[in-house]
Amino acid sequence: MPRKRYTPEDMIQHLRTVELDAGKGLAVLDACRKLGITEQTYYRWKKEYGGLRVDQAKRLKGLEQENLRLKRIVAAGVPYRPFAIQANNEVVRRSGYGIPAGPYHPEFQKDREQFK
Repeated sequence: MPRKRYTPEDMIQHLRTVELDAGKGLAVLDACRKLGITEQTYYRWKKEYGGLRVDQAKRLKGLEQENLRLKRIVAAGVPYRPFAIQANNEVVRRSGYGIPAGPYHPEFQKDREQFK
């Protein structure tokens, strides 16, 4: 039997249901069995989504996915183009010099005149 994948919204709803049942005097284990999850799963979800609302959980998952994507980009060693362009522009802006266009650029001409 394949495992069921719960969405963060489902997880939060199950956490609330277990908390309500436990508040009514039902044991956590029995409340979990009623929902079809194990007690270990309940505590793992509680650790991750304990005090979150549904919209916060969606945002958390989105941020985790974005973080994973950025980690893969860094691990692959392939520069992410917008970051590379932004970093290059920042260096050029701070240095006060643009990237010289070639040997006939005025910056190169100044260097040549100094060494004549």
